[in-house]
Amino acid sequence: MQTSELDKQKTSWHSEPVESSLEELKSSTSGLEEQEAQARLEKNGPNRLPEAEKRSVLISFLLHFHNILIYVLLGSAFITAVLGHWIDTGVILAVVVANAIMGFIQEGKAEKAMDAIRQMLAPRANVIRGGDRASIEGEKLVPGDIVLLEAGDKVPADLRLLSVHGMSVQEAILTGESVPVQKQTKAVAADAALGDRLCMAFSGTLVVAGQGKGVVVATAGNTEIGRISHLLSEVETLSTPLVKQMSVFAKWLTVLILCIAAILLLYGYFVANTAFADLFMAVVGLSVAAIPEGLPAILTITLAVGVQAMARRQVIVRRLPAIETLGAVSVICSDKTGTLTRNEMLVTSVLTSEHLFSLEGEGYKPEGMLSLDDSHVSPADYGVLDQLARAAALCNDAALHEKDGQWQAEGDPMEGALLAFAGKMGMELRKGQKDWTRTDAIPFDAQYRFMATLNHDQNQNAFVFVKGAPERILSMCQQQMGIDGTEQALDSDYWQQQAEAIAAKGQRLLAFALKAMPAEHKVLQHQDVEASLTLLGMAGMSDPPRPEAITAIAECYEAGIRVKMITGDHAKTAAAIGRQIGLQNPDKVLTGADLDAMDDQALSASVLDCDIFARTSPEHKLRLVTALQAHDMTVAMTGDGVNDAPALKRADAGIAMGLKGSEAAKEAAELVLADDNFASIVAAVREGRTVYANLKKVISWTLPTNAGEAMVIIVALLLGIALPITPVQILWINLVTAITLGIALAFEPTEDHTMRRPPRPRSEPLLSAELIWHIIFVSLLFLAGVYGIYYFALERGYSMELAGTLALNTLVAMEIFHLFFIRNIYGTSLTWKAIRGTKVVWMVVIAVTAAQFAITYLPALQTVFATESVPFWDGVLVFAIGVALFAIVETEKQIRFAIRSKLNNH
Repeated sequence: MQTSELDKQKTSWHSEPVESSLEELKSSTSGLEEQEAQARLEKNGPNRLPEAEKRSVLISFLLHFHNILIYVLLGSAFITAVLGHWIDTGVILAVVVANAIMGFIQEGKAEKAMDAIRQMLAPRANVIRGGDRASIEGEKLVPGDIVLLEAGDKVPADLRLLSVHGMSVQEAILTGESVPVQKQTKAVAADAALGDRLCMAFSGTLVVAGQGKGVVVATAGNTEIGRISHLLSEVETLSTPLVKQMSVFAKWLTVLILCIAAILLLYGYFVANTAFADLFMAVVGLSVAAIPEGLPAILTITLAVGVQAMARRQVIVRRLPAIETLGAVSVICSDKTGTLTRNEMLVTSVLTSEHLFSLEGEGYKPEGMLSLDDSHVSPADYGVLDQLARAAALCNDAALHEKDGQWQAEGDPMEGALLAFAGKMGMELRKGQKDWTRTDAIPFDAQYRFMATLNHDQNQNAFVFVKGAPERILSMCQQQMGIDGTEQALDSDYWQQQAEAIAAKGQRLLAFALKAMPAEHKVLQHQDVEASLTLLGMAGMSDPPRPEAITAIAECYEAGIRVKMITGDHAKTAAAIGRQIGLQNPDKVLTGADLDAMDDQALSASVLDCDIFARTSPEHKLRLVTALQAHDMTVAMTGDGVNDAPALKRADAGIAMGLKGSEAAKEAAELVLADDNFASIVAAVREGRTVYANLKKVISWTLPTNAGEAMVIIVALLLGIALPITPVQILWINLVTAITLGIALAFEPTEDHTMRRPPRPRSEPLLSAELIWHIIFVSLLFLAGVYGIYYFALERGYSMELAGTLALNTLVAMEIFHLFFIRNIYGTSLTWKAIRGTKVVWMVVIAVTAAQFAITYLPALQTVFATESVPFWDGVLVFAIGVALFAIVETEKQIRFAIRSKLNNH
């Protein structure tokens, strides 16, 4: 898209007066002429976000095969095909293709996120062109167009406001601030944060009240929402720890297998003088034994089981590897509005001339308890509260509706909260508004900072009800109303001190006043309310924290997870919420301006100590996530607005809100909370840790099994002796028993103390030194067990087939007992709970045992697998070898735990 001089990346329109903005844009209040508008449209292009170039479907699909582990699997499929084992080949190819299809379906998140942002641009716009009002397609807007706005309109482009009349705009999707912003026309400071640019209206935001007129200063990709789209396209999607570790593991495994194969080929050919054809097929058999071809399938199944478990906890997983990433999270960066808070305004404090009341309640429901000094009281005992409730309900343009048991506000959320407050004070809202007819009104105006209504009751008594900013209302009052409803002299110092104390808690204050008028008075003017009012009281409002979020944050700290709040709201409000929800360091707050003043090194030093970041922009959120990742931390980012999308994409685990979240946020995230409940994140982290623990168990069980099989072949080749287990029997173990037993570990429940362990380091390798030792130790035990019973059988004069059958069954028995050991990798396996196992484990063990009995005793299968029936007492010996393996590895584990505990104590 071309960019003209009028539509350059200028970001300081908010600091310029109206006149100079019009002059610079070569426009006027009568709008552009149609011919000029068309010329600008040709230069600037349509008012829509540019689409990123996309790869062809075929290329996108084929790229999912570009992975070394996939190459290893394809190689093993080729080898098994050469050997004629078509079932094994089919299983491997099915895993590879399924992996590619899954990745292909999940691909393109950035493009989908940008599509979601594009749909947020207004489809039509009301403009003035050539002095006449017209409705045009939003795509045809150009810089210099004069746009008319009214309540309910979506802002079609970035506008410098020329005039406003009681206009407020909901900007939560950009700033994260839950309260609509009252707009004005006066220029603000050039370095003002996005949420403080009161003379601007931004594309994609919603006008909730009043009217306004503005000149278009930016369209398409140059708007604030376009800038986020551009950020999103540039953000690098990080690979998950599991994907990285599997990639490293696959490379090392490939190198190891190739090296061993090459060494054996050279040794067999030059030293042992083995025929090359026989030697080559033996090495191929070794490769099949060494490659854990069933591992990707088991890993995928383990992750899929985690998906189902998370779905039960209201967490939708959009990308499988994100599950185990969530289990590794060491810091959660959370948006405030709608995530830690309800994104609903609530009157929580009521100030009168003598008392400060607290008010409880849920959302906009007009029911709740009134408290004074921690004791519940009745509003009816305090006459002024009745007058205060009437003022809140009548000087109000919002409405409350109940739908499916949920109360919702229509209009300004703050006015909705005032209606709920009036209901809690015992006022019947519909009856009260019907009995007090509105005769006239002065709409809210940012210049005057108050709203006033003239109301007549059924007896034609007339009153003016006024609400507005506390300092403004105080300047308009001469008296105050006492607690019993009588008028008193105004005590300005008292009100100012109390107002400051309430504001310091992060609450937004509105003051209320009234004035009696003659019955015949039907028109309300400004002089009717100046310096002649009686102050009723003040209401403190806040977006209350979710109670479950407070509990969830405490659980996070217990699990060694830091929680940081990143919000577009004001610093005082953010700090107050931080204290309420239990953040560790609520008194230290850094703002967007503070972050701008820091270079990356300074930010990296500050980001660990500070838990609250206020007045932030999308770039700030990105910088914060990146700075935390630079400390080797695994970062989860939660959010719901369009402004959160780039950071959600950059984070290791992006978590979007499902109910109130924008489509752009959902598309950029790996996980979506179906219930918008921060507590669900903790449940998901627990599930993620369980999934990773089960993945480790699968790997810790699979690799020693494969290594043991490979070592049996290696030893036979090096010593020039017959294989105790034939290649067909090795394939049987790989295909039937190994995968089946491994799958049982995917269904393991959460272990005790899972959420009391610190997060695993981001750089923790999949193959730790401890796991490598376990692989070597168990492989040697497998080797000893297989060769021990094989030569024991030969010494007793058994046939080669029976000796091989005993070796085969011993290997499977050791795998089963090794499975019971691995189930409790972090604790003792010698408990009733451990022995009892799970239904899945016992089902699999019974199935594998039955399969082994079948190939051992059924004549038809004996022919296929070259087996013979095993005598009873030899079968008992096979079982005993399995028990011995379990006892040895369990003893070794307990010794290792004791040494580690002793070292930690020192």
